[in-house]
Amino acid sequence: MVVGATVLVRSTVGGREMLEQALVVLAAVGGTAVVQAAGTDAWAGLRQAMARWFGRGDSQRQQTELERLDQTATALQTTDEAEAERARLRQEAAWQARIEALLEGLDETERDRAADELRSLLTQHAPGGGASAGPGGLAVGGNADIRAEGGSIAAGVIHGGAHIGNPPLPDPSQG
Repeated sequence: MVVGATVLVRSTVGGREMLEQALVVLAAVGGTAVVQAAGTDAWAGLRQAMARWFGRGDSQRQQTELERLDQTATALQTTDEAEAERARLRQEAAWQARIEALLEGLDETERDRAADELRSLLTQHAPGGGASAGPGGLAVGGNADIRAEGGSIAAGVIHGGAHIGNPPLPDPSQG
């Protein structure tokens, strides 16, 4: 997950202030984090942190954001498998747009502070790098180095048995 966007500058296009690319990327990361966290162990913490971030000290607005986040989680959980990817993309785009809108509505000092707060909460609460494994599996979020030496066996996961020995000799009819 990329959370290190640091350029905090505005530009004007056609008389309208636009967010710099770094903040657009940060908003996209935020939208993706909301969708990825829904239904996981990370959800409760990210949900609360995002609602506080959007609320900016206004408890009524924070409650409204909690409800929106819950609607997102429900929409993602109740979508059938055939529509799941489209639902995720729609929700990511919606949350990205909401984050961009909030950032665009702030003055430069507030925007800088809000962007720093968002980076921090994503680092703290967003689900990890996406590595996950089911029962009996192996998940690696970084590098894995598995080696076998001296006639041994090395594996991340072995289902069933393993043995070391000489392979069977071919049948004489095989040549």
